[in-house]
Amino acid sequence: MNRKKLLLIGWDAADWKIIGSLLKSGHMPALKSLIDRGVYGNMSTLNPPYSPMLWSTVATGKTPDKHGVLGFVEVMPDMSGVRSVTTNSRKSRAVWNILHNQGFTSNVVGWWPSYPAEPINGVVVSDKFQKVSADPKKQTPIEPSTIHPQNMKDELKDLRMFPFEITKEHILPFFPLANKIDQEKDKGLKSFSKIMASNVSVHNAVTKLLRTTDWDFTAVYYDLIDHFCHSYMKFHPPKLDGITSELFEIYKDAIYGAYRFQDMMLARKLELIDADTTVIVMSDHGFESGYKRILNMPSVQAAPALEHRQFGIFVAAGPGIKKNEKVFGLGLVDIAPTILHHFGLAIGKDMDGKVLSEIYKDRITPTFVDSWDKLKGDFGEIEKEEGSSVLSDSEAMQQLIELGYIDSLDEDKEKAIFKTQSDLKHNLARVYLGQRNFIEAKKILNDLMNEDKLEEKGPVLMDLISLSIKSNEFLDAKRYLEDLKKSKTKVRYNLFFPESDILLGLGQPLKALNILESQKSKRNSGELWFRIGRLHYGLRNYDQSKEAFSRAIEIEPDKAQYHRGLAETLFMLKDYESAVDHSLTSIELVKNFPSAHYILGRSLEKLGDIENARLAFQTAVRIKSDISEKAKRAIENIEDKRNISLKLSNKTTNKFIENQIVIVSGLPRSGTSLMMQMLESGGLDILTDNKREADISNPKGYYEFEPVMSIHKDNSWLATAKSKTVKVVAPLLKYLDPKYRYKVIFMKRDINEVIQSQRKMVGKNIDTVPLKLFNAFHNQLESIDIWKDTEPGVELIYVDYKSLVDSPEEAIKQVENFVGINLDKSQMITRVDKSLYRNKPQQSSVD
Repeated sequence: MNRKKLLLIGWDAADWKIIGSLLKSGHMPALKSLIDRGVYGNMSTLNPPYSPMLWSTVATGKTPDKHGVLGFVEVMPDMSGVRSVTTNSRKSRAVWNILHNQGFTSNVVGWWPSYPAEPINGVVVSDKFQKVSADPKKQTPIEPSTIHPQNMKDELKDLRMFPFEITKEHILPFFPLANKIDQEKDKGLKSFSKIMASNVSVHNAVTKLLRTTDWDFTAVYYDLIDHFCHSYMKFHPPKLDGITSELFEIYKDAIYGAYRFQDMMLARKLELIDADTTVIVMSDHGFESGYKRILNMPSVQAAPALEHRQFGIFVAAGPGIKKNEKVFGLGLVDIAPTILHHFGLAIGKDMDGKVLSEIYKDRITPTFVDSWDKLKGDFGEIEKEEGSSVLSDSEAMQQLIELGYIDSLDEDKEKAIFKTQSDLKHNLARVYLGQRNFIEAKKILNDLMNEDKLEEKGPVLMDLISLSIKSNEFLDAKRYLEDLKKSKTKVRYNLFFPESDILLGLGQPLKALNILESQKSKRNSGELWFRIGRLHYGLRNYDQSKEAFSRAIEIEPDKAQYHRGLAETLFMLKDYESAVDHSLTSIELVKNFPSAHYILGRSLEKLGDIENARLAFQTAVRIKSDISEKAKRAIENIEDKRNISLKLSNKTTNKFIENQIVIVSGLPRSGTSLMMQMLESGGLDILTDNKREADISNPKGYYEFEPVMSIHKDNSWLATAKSKTVKVVAPLLKYLDPKYRYKVIFMKRDINEVIQSQRKMVGKNIDTVPLKLFNAFHNQLESIDIWKDTEPGVELIYVDYKSLVDSPEEAIKQVENFVGINLDKSQMITRVDKSLYRNKPQQSSVD
C-alpha cells in the first residue's frame, strides 16, 4: 500500500494577478502542470496580514489570538531585549507536532517562525538557517537549535548560499541592464543578493531532504516573491508616476523573474516526488501590482503590509484530488485541518478552520477530537525558555528593518520593549477586530489610548474609528475622528472614507456623498467609485449608481462586491438579464458570496426562471449569513407561488402566518397610536411599556416600546415580539431582522397634515410648510414602498388615516384580512374619535 505523502509549499505573497499572465505566456509550466491535474482557487488571508502570524495560522489551523504569534518580533522572556519572533511565541501545536505524536515523519524547512527547531520525527531546518550576513568576512555560523537533529548540521551546512557568492550569471537573467546600476547610490543589487541567497539556501535544503530522507509530510516556506515585491514592485509595469524611466527599464522585469525562478524551483521538487504524493502550493496573501502600489510608505507599524492583497493562491494536486477545477471559499485556517484529514487524523474542535472537502473527488466525513493542544504525550516540542538562552538574531532583525516591517531598534532597551509590547497588543486588537469581537478589541485599544508612554496614537484611533463604524456607534466614531484630527500624529491618513461612513451612519447621506465626490478629481480608485455607487444606490439615484459601479469595475474588474453592487442597481433599473450577468461574475470571483446569490435569485425570479431562482436562494441560505434570512423568505414565496405585482401599492397574501410580528408604522403624527389602540381593542397582543405618558398631543397614549428606538444597534428583542403587535416608526423599518415574518400596517396621511400636526405639537406656525421637510417625508414614503418589495419576509398594507376616521368599518375589514385573525371589530370602532382629527388639509404656504 502506498503511503499518503504530502508536500506543502508556501510562496509568501504569490498573487494570481501576476501568475495569470505568466501561465498564459507559458512561463510557469510547473505550476500549470499542477493546475491541469488538480484544483486551484483564491486563498483568503487574515487581518492584519503579517506573515509570521499567517504562516503560524497555516501550521496550526488557529487564528493568532489562539496560537500566540502576533508580530515580527517578540520580547525576550526575561525582558532583557527584543528579538525576531521564534517558536517560543507559538502556544498551539503545529501539524508536524501532531503528526509526530501519531507516528508520522515530517520535514520542515524555512518555516516562519520555526527557530528553535523542534525535536520531531524527521528534520527541521529552521528559518534561522538561511539568515546570513552579506559581509564576506562574516560567514554566520549555524547556531545551536537551528537544525534538528543536530547530526544533520554537517550534511546541510555547505548548502547555504551567501550574498557575496552571487555573480553576474545570477543577476543578468533578472536584470539584463544591471551594468547601468550605480551601486554606490542604488542598493537594488544588494537586496537581490540577500533575497536570492536566502531562498536558494532553503531550496538546497529541501531538495536534499526530499532526495535522502524517508518522510510522510514535508513543508517548505519561501519568502522570495514577497521580498522581491517589496523591493521591486514599484518598478513593475505599468510605470508609476515618480519612477524614472531609467530605473523602470532596469527593474521592470524583476517581479516576473521572481515568479519564473520560483516555478523553476517547483519543477525540481516535482521531479523528486512520486505520483502518489499530494502537493499543495499556497500563499498567505497576495500583493498589489496595480495603482494601489505605494511609493512612500507611511510611518506606521509594518507599513509594507499595506500592499498585501486580501487573496493569495491555492493549488493542490494528487491522488483523490479533483482535476482542473476551480474551488472556492478557502482560508488559511483550513490548511492544517485538511492536512490532518489527509493523514486520516481527527480535527481539533478548537481549530478555526475546516477540511477543504471540496477539493476531493470523494468526500470522507472528518473525525474530531476536542483539542490536540490538551492531549498529553510526546509531540516533539521544545521546552519553552525562561531566560534569554536563545541568542538574539541580528541578521533576521536587520532584514526586517531593511524591508520596513520594523523600525530600527531604539538603543533604550526599555523603550524598545515597550514599543514591541504595544505593537503586539495592537496586533491582537486588530485580530479581534477582524473577528468582529468588538468588545475585546475595544478594551485593548482603549488601554493603548490611556498609555501615556505611547507616542504615536494615530493608528489606534484609526482602529477605534473603524470599530465604532462597524458596531454602528457613529457618535463615538465622530469623536475619535475629531481626536485624530487634533492629534499630533506624523501619519497622513486619508480620512474621507471613514468621514463619509460616519455621516451616512448619522443619517446624512448627501453630505457623505459630497465628501466622496470631492475626491474624484484627486484620485481614480475603484474603492472610491464603489462607495459613491453605494451612496447613490441608497439615495435611489440608480442611473448615477450604475455609472459609479461601472467605473469601479473598469478600474478593478476582479472585485466581487463591485459586480454585486452593479447587479443590485441593474435589478432596480429592471435590467434583469444584466443583473444576472453581474451576479454570476461576482459569484465566479467569490463563490461563497451570499448577497450575490440572493440578487441572482431575485433577478432570475423576475425573468421567470423559478427553479434556478430557488437554487440561488438556497445557496444563499446554505452559506449562513445575514442575507440568508431574506433568502429563506424568498424561497417560501416561490414555494407558495405568491404572485406579488409591483403595480400594487399593497403587498399581502391575506393569510395568517405563525409567529408573525404585526408592525404598525408610518410617518410621525400619521395615526399610528390610533391604530395601536384599535388593534388592542380588537384582541391583538400589544408590545408596549407605557413609559411615554399620554399628553395633549396624544391624549389616549403613544403605545411605544422603548427598545424600538435603539433597534439600529440591537434588534434581538424582536424575538419577544413574535405573535405580538409593536409600533416602529418608518425610518427604523430597515433594521428589522429578516429572520422573522412581518405584517406591516403602514398609516398613510396627507403629508401637509402630518407636518401641520407636528408643527402644532411643538408650537410652530402651522400655516407654513418647510419645503425640505415636505421633500424628506415624500422621499421616506418612496423608500418604504421600495423597501417592502425588496424584503421577502415583509408584507405591507397602507391604511389611509382620513378613510379610517371617516369610514372605520371598511379599514378595519382590510386590516382583519391582512393579519389573518378574527378581530373584535365593534370594539375597534369605539376607539375612533373624530374629534382628534384636528389637522385637516388646509391652504398653507411653503418655505
